[in-house]
Amino acid sequence: MNEQTRPATVRVFIALAPPDDAKEELARELGPAYAAYPHMRWNRIEDWHITLAFLGELPVEAVPLLRPPLAGLAAAHGPVRLSLRGGGHFGERVLWSGIDGDLDGLHRLAAEVRAVVRECGIPFEERPLRPHLTLARARRNDASSAAEAAAGLSGFAGRRWRTERLHLVGSNIGRGPGPIHYRDIEAWDLGGGVGDEGAQGDTDG
Repeated sequence: MNEQTRPATVRVFIALAPPDDAKEELARELGPAYAAYPHMRWNRIEDWHITLAFLGELPVEAVPLLRPPLAGLAAAHGPVRLSLRGGGHFGERVLWSGIDGDLDGLHRLAAEVRAVVRECGIPFEERPLRPHLTLARARRNDASSAAEAAAGLSGFAGRRWRTERLHLVGSNIGRGPGPIHYRDIEAWDLGGGVGDEGAQGDTDG
């Protein structure tokens, strides 16, 4: 991508992600819903995440400001033990799975992440944390699929797992009618260790 076509902004959020086996456990539970509601916009399993802070559209040059303090925060913060449990819906369209476990620890981590963002001088809308995994969105004329799929998850209780990494995520693609795809800009091991730096241009989305 040349300089003339590089985007000036990137949509950014900071998140945790369940390990693969926990996501696969939920995906198996969702099998009947996948079959029953094929017209919902299902998120890719690799994109499932727990948002700690949604920063929205940022100038691409603002993103490097976040890297050192988030790396330091991750190194100093131990893992949080969580699990996926049940389901619900926001309005008539957004299907989600709930989060269980050390919710106090999750809220503390989110508060620390948001403090880092503020200290970097990056403005964002501080919405109350409602821990969840967004799974799918129903079409605008579909008022029942999300609620029915959520009811099918009511008895789901996934295994407990430890959060492993803090993810700085960007997206500049999928903003049309199709699914939104995300890409790690960088991720850091919680409790120390070396994170994976995104390839040059990850903030291109």
